[in-house]
Amino acid sequence: MAVNTKLLSLLFLIATVSASFSDSDSDSDLINELVSLRSTSESGVIHLDDHGISKFLISPSTPRPYSILVFFDATQLHSKTELRLKELRREFGIVSASFLANNNGSDTTKLFFCEIEFSQAQSSFQRFGVNALPHVRLVNPSISNLRDESGSMDQSDFSRLAESMAEFVEQRTKLTVGPIQRPPLLSKPQIGVIVAMIVIATPFIIKRILKGETLIHDRRLWLSGAIFVYFFSVAGTMHNIIRKMPMFLQDRNDPNKLVFFYQGSGMQLGAEGFAVGFLYTVVGLLLAFVTNVLVKVKNLTAQRLVMLVALFVSFWAVKKVVYLDNWKTGYAIHPYWPSNWR
Repeated sequence: MAVNTKLLSLLFLIATVSASFSDSDSDSDLINELVSLRSTSESGVIHLDDHGISKFLISPSTPRPYSILVFFDATQLHSKTELRLKELRREFGIVSASFLANNNGSDTTKLFFCEIEFSQAQSSFQRFGVNALPHVRLVNPSISNLRDESGSMDQSDFSRLAESMAEFVEQRTKLTVGPIQRPPLLSKPQIGVIVAMIVIATPFIIKRILKGETLIHDRRLWLSGAIFVYFFSVAGTMHNIIRKMPMFLQDRNDPNKLVFFYQGSGMQLGAEGFAVGFLYTVVGLLLAFVTNVLVKVKNLTAQRLVMLVALFVSFWAVKKVVYLDNWKTGYAIHPYWPSNWR
């Protein structure tokens, strides 16, 4: 009886050790496959579909020996500039490449950067409960319920792009991403070509400068530049660039129609700013023409006629701007006549 008990204990121990080695081998195979997939990507971001999500996140038992940061994408929404999916995906790749460049050894196998595309992984979107983009989800080794337990980035975490994503990863995984390493704007061959062109062109440029035959000496260029800067300023172009405002929107009631003017003081579309900037520029050019050119005209009749036309066009342009401001904000501008005129 004692012999049977010892034999059973020995068999149980052997089975336990075998299962342990089997799980270890399985985890090692998964890590090796992820490393292999990562090596085929330029930025180190692994492209997964429903099968890949099931294989690397659902089938393995917890705790897994790695964490996975998932970027959810949908190519059909790339045209919606307000979502910034293409920009965020590029920044996600920069974080992945920086993580690999700043780390080596076992740390690089503790975290993998992956992306899934909606048309190829609709079931995975449902598993995670993702119904809005942009969305980034971190799946830690101990998480088994992808919908409720995995941690997602808040919209505020996208504010500083790659830097914000790196902070999110470091806070949640306790791993170090390191300094963000952005690719240079120009490659070494491109820089070499530019330097060679500058060296070759320098003698010719110096010769033209000494003769006064460059564009810098052309008054028409400075005039055009001044008009462009004026238009750029009054059209609110800096506001549109900083806020990344679209030129127009689709009408919610009729998708076939486009909205160029948004009613409401909290938002200004790009086309709206350009329209107002054009009206301001017309008034500014007429004022410059009247004060610098028209005063030199000797024909008094022609001078008065052009002055009346300039006043009429300027009044029409200002009236349109005032009307647009009243339509957007609800505030009306009223003229106030001198008291002795009443």
